Amino acid sequence: MGVKLTVIGSSPAWPNPGSAHSGYLVESDGEGRLLLDCGPGVLARLRTNRLADVDAIAVTHFHLDHWGDLVPWVWLAQSGLGPAARPRLWLPPQGRGELATFGTVWGLEDMFESVFSIAEYEAGVPFAAGELEVTARPVNHYGLRAYGFRVRDSSGRVLAYSGDSGPCDELRTLALGADLFLCEATLRSGSDDALPRGHLSGEEALALADGRVLLTHRPVELPVPAGTERARDGLVIEL
Repeated sequence: MGVKLTVIGSSPAWPNPGSAHSGYLVESDGEGRLLLDCGPGVLARLRTNRLADVDAIAVTHFHLDHWGDLVPWVWLAQSGLGPAARPRLWLPPQGRGELATFGTVWGLEDMFESVFSIAEYEAGVPFAAGELEVTARPVNHYGLRAYGFRVRDSSGRVLAYSGDSGPCDELRTLALGADLFLCEATLRSGSDDALPRGHLSGEEALALADGRVLLTHRPVELPVPAGTERARDGLVIEL
């Protein structure tokens, strides 16, 4: 099988009709099922058949559409109806404290610690999710602490994931030589963005890549450049 990517959710910050927000399941030949982001709607999709399979979750940043379903995940686990395993939850630097703060608003300070095995990644320092190796790189997202991921399996296959980002050198480095670049393309045009930048147009995403690109996080109302692949919920790609 090599590396298999399943698009669980692919919507931008507002949901496309019938679509969940950001969530991408990455699997390798051996053990290791890694969920990249977990936005609203992702948990319901995973509960159909894949929830028990998730070994680790990695969150790119703390905008709600990329992590919001961790909240009902906690409630599911605390109800005793979810899987017994505690997924490893990889957060951006200082993320543990941010989750504790969120917990005081929605429940208890330790609500996330009670369900997930939490760790913080460091920029440029690889971490393991089963047989998958993940390296986080900082990206530009309206001044927020945000990261993209480069996921490598034991055979050397590479999936790059932008998270949410405006144009930046780190994003180009992230995509370099990847077998697949899963890249957000929220905007019709780069001129539609705020400053500092935080998102990409389809053309900007393609200009950053040197190989196969799958555009995601894109409003259904916007087309993609001719000959370009668009992510959709349920899409499966094997690298």
